[in-house]
Amino acid sequence: MRILFALPGLHRIDRGAEIAFISVANALARRGHDVVLAGSGRERMGSSYRFIHVPSFPRRFFERFPTMPVFRDITTYEDLSFAPGLLWKYRPSAFDVTVTCSFPFTNWVLRRPTLGARRPPHVFVTQNGDWPARSNDAEYKLFGCEGLVCTNPDFHEMNKGRWFSALIPNGVDTQKFKNGKSNREQFNLPADRKIVLMVSALIESKRIDVAIDALSLIPDVHLVVAGDGPERVAILAKARQLLPDRFTNLVLSTEKMPDLYHSADMFLHMSFEESFGNIFPEALASGLPIIAHDSPRLRWIVGEYGKLLDTRNINDIAMCVAQITAPTETFREQIQQVAARFDWSRIGAEYEQFFNQVISRATNQSTLPLERIGRHDASHEKS
Repeated sequence: MRILFALPGLHRIDRGAEIAFISVANALARRGHDVVLAGSGRERMGSSYRFIHVPSFPRRFFERFPTMPVFRDITTYEDLSFAPGLLWKYRPSAFDVTVTCSFPFTNWVLRRPTLGARRPPHVFVTQNGDWPARSNDAEYKLFGCEGLVCTNPDFHEMNKGRWFSALIPNGVDTQKFKNGKSNREQFNLPADRKIVLMVSALIESKRIDVAIDALSLIPDVHLVVAGDGPERVAILAKARQLLPDRFTNLVLSTEKMPDLYHSADMFLHMSFEESFGNIFPEALASGLPIIAHDSPRLRWIVGEYGKLLDTRNINDIAMCVAQITAPTETFREQIQQVAARFDWSRIGAEYEQFFNQVISRATNQSTLPLERIGRHDASHEKS
């Protein structure tokens, strides 16, 4: 297969969606497919796929821009800045299938009409939510795809009746994220305190401010937040007030993240909801106890190895953090086995199977308007 993944942040920043696309692309390329990534970063050595540079402005550039219909957040502005370059460089005839998780502009570019030929079928991945696939309001009326990858069971349940879809979670590189020795010195972290790690963008929905409130109730606990975002000023100010000398904010390359996990005693995540969250299998593979907001979706990912609770209660969070002790070697081995089911090589094989189905389905239904092919037809085939 000739596969194109397109996303503005590819090779420029390592967020959850970017890491997922890079990992799947590497897995598919190693399985013998011709894989191309289009993003605003630069080519990286050692990749199994090919890379195309498409310029765009980073999200931080748009943090003071107004919000309005279509431009509902900074990610949409970023997507718009990426679209012209992608439109210029994208050649539909060069690919058998295209993939993105960015809406609206990247999705629209990859589904643009072609003269004298049919465009390749398009797969949309719910890395950042399934709202484009579910909503019929405003610009979402113009969403379309020939295949929908749902990253969790409830997304799949809500969308499988409308779109040709598959349930495929995100994954983890179990060769990189695994048991290892603590190396707190390289991050200038204290050796005599319990380290609570958050890997999170500094945005409102991640509720880092609530985590600071909770951990301020416990002495001798040090909070480490790996990430950046528009709420950085407010979060750093609150940490200086409530966690003096007990807070560290880091922005690290993916290569250094395993060492950071090894240097922590537990993993904390405060979002009420994530489309999947690569961070959870990373924490599992690293042998860390997980504290997070209770939900069926998260129970599906971490099973019995997470301390899941109502994170609206800061006293319960503080009590849970205080009670967790350093994980035993037996515990680490058990949760690593849970993480193994999310290994990227297995996830890549599931993508391969689904892409083949999407391409075959588009070929077999070539007499239909391509805009209809992605919609589920129960009389023809079940998702």
